[in-house]
Amino acid sequence: MELDDAYANGAHIEGAEEYPPRWAASAEDFRNSLHERAQLDIPYGEGKRHRFDLFLPESASKGVLIFVHGGYWMAFDKSSWSHLAVGALRQGWAVAMPSYDLCPEVRIADITQQIAQAVARIATEVPEVPISLAGHSAGGHLVARMLDPALIPLAIGERLKVVVPISPLSDLLPLLRTSMNDKFKMDCDTAKAESPVEMRERYQTDVTVWVGAEERPAFLDQAQWLADAWHADHVIAFGKHHFNVVDPLADPESDLVRLLTN
Repeated sequence: MELDDAYANGAHIEGAEEYPPRWAASAEDFRNSLHERAQLDIPYGEGKRHRFDLFLPESASKGVLIFVHGGYWMAFDKSSWSHLAVGALRQGWAVAMPSYDLCPEVRIADITQQIAQAVARIATEVPEVPISLAGHSAGGHLVARMLDPALIPLAIGERLKVVVPISPLSDLLPLLRTSMNDKFKMDCDTAKAESPVEMRERYQTDVTVWVGAEERPAFLDQAQWLADAWHADHVIAFGKHHFNVVDPLADPESDLVRLLTN
């Protein structure tokens, strides 16, 4: 299809095949190190993948960061990303990471509803404190969608501190011109309905769109489109590509973690 290469990340990253096993190993080591402060597989819905992991700081939580993973809505689950909780945990925040069903078994709109359900459940599990949302790639799309008042009730919307879509897919119309749409099964109307750039009603939470400077031009465009549409802050991270742009989440002193937790 016309835009397959434009939206292909791994083909343009040296050693791309080494990243997923490295993520999974680091995540498992981290979970094992937390012992009772890692509360795993908490249900938020009835499906097998409707689960989230909750990582707790050593003292009372100052807030909760919800991180939503990417994978083009077709790959991964929460278990590959646990180590990215380190930064926020060291700043005294709890961190929650949900899984969700994948395409083509469900549609992207179904996944959006699942993440809204997960956010609501996590908000009750860590009550009263501020909530920050971060998501990577497809997860960036999903956390941006959480600013829709039709998805998130006001009581939770008022708790949102900041939303950081990292390398997000913000306009889904170009994906109609990729072979991935065989699994997404979108048409123009459904793509627009799920595109954050088309959202007219949203909570006026602080938003920073974050993207790596070494990303594919299509992802640089997607980040720019969202920043422009929402008049949001926009950070282009020097030297980062699509697979390592999330690494600063594991650094408690990084600008990304400070943005999410301060």
